[in-house]
Amino acid sequence: MIDLALLRDNPDLVKSSQRARGLSPETVDAALDADRARRAAITAFEELRAEQNAHGKRVAQAPKDEKAALVAQAKELSDRVKQAQLAVTAAEDAAGQALALVENVVIDGVPAGGEDDFVTLRTHGEPASFDFEPLDHLALGERLGAIDMERGTKVSGSRFYFLTGIGARLEYALMSFALQRAVEAGFVPMIPPTLVRPEVMRGTGFLGSHADEVYRLEADDLYLVGTSEVPLAGYHMDEIIDLAAGAKRYAGWSTCYRREAGSYGKDTRGIIRVHQFNKLEMFVYASPDDAEAEHVRLVELQERMMQDLGLAYRVIDVAAGDLGSSAARKYDIEAWVPTQGAYRELTSTSNCTTYQARRLDIRHRPSGEKGGGRTQHVATLNGTLATTRWLVALLETHQRADGSVVIPEPLRPYLGGIEVAEPIA
Repeated sequence: MIDLALLRDNPDLVKSSQRARGLSPETVDAALDADRARRAAITAFEELRAEQNAHGKRVAQAPKDEKAALVAQAKELSDRVKQAQLAVTAAEDAAGQALALVENVVIDGVPAGGEDDFVTLRTHGEPASFDFEPLDHLALGERLGAIDMERGTKVSGSRFYFLTGIGARLEYALMSFALQRAVEAGFVPMIPPTLVRPEVMRGTGFLGSHADEVYRLEADDLYLVGTSEVPLAGYHMDEIIDLAAGAKRYAGWSTCYRREAGSYGKDTRGIIRVHQFNKLEMFVYASPDDAEAEHVRLVELQERMMQDLGLAYRVIDVAAGDLGSSAARKYDIEAWVPTQGAYRELTSTSNCTTYQARRLDIRHRPSGEKGGGRTQHVATLNGTLATTRWLVALLETHQRADGSVVIPEPLRPYLGGIEVAEPIA
């Protein structure tokens, strides 16, 4: 949730952020009203509790002939305290629901608008051109014996697939290369759980407007994650962490699951938009003062990966209305996909400021605060370093007229030195 002090002290800023996201500013007024009602309920409860404690002392000291009346009053007070406590619980629930509708305050400079209102910050590389009719990634994958959509559908339904032969090896090479890069950049490698509790999924913001994209195991009350961001955010839940030596950086390699609800008819061919994929996700816990610099650093790591793999791309500043509820700013990197004649998203990198940490209660002690000194919520950031979708751009960009695909040089050591993936007989 957003900083309550900011909400109370500068509601106009929060309203402006909601408008930029395409949301109603009235949610801010509703949240303020609910917050006031919650505080009033707590005050009333505390006053009654104080009165009850004082009355208890009078009962203990009262003469015998006055005790019966005082005990009756004590019972009445006890009933009022119980009602006041119920009122606090109801007010806190109402405040929680109202505050959940106020999304993270966007950082100054984030473009307003929706999906098509992004700002292109820069492009890199020339989009691939061919003197032959290029094949799309699925046709290439089938010729190489790398992708089998037909049997994936037979086994699991639409938007599932098998990566086979060189396809499986190529994904392993890509993910291993990315993990090596992450470790060299100071990230701790992690293989996290892919099932999480509701409070973790909710805390990261994935049970809001995107809840219909999340798979839930009802019998166990657990959720399948769509990104390692979720378990990595929960890793330090309810903790005070030490950032004295700098940010904590993790790289989580996991299988991810998304229902892709509402996206049918869009990118249904091949492995661009599927229900299951692998991903290496960077996750950072940082001081709020360092968050924007960490955000830039994540993007630099992603760009270096793209450049070393020979992909043409652009970096965009995502518009406020296309941000997730937790993100205050998001940069996407989109690679050129030749057969689509368009840039397609391969990475997203979000600065969630303190929004997730407030929900998950993750704090640190700022520099200079000793022992029992005050704590503050950390900032959290996340960014993709590699995912199955990268195979789309890699196959199409590096294809040759005979249907073979040149393997980018950094991946060859992970493939036993293979330089070219050849079509199978």
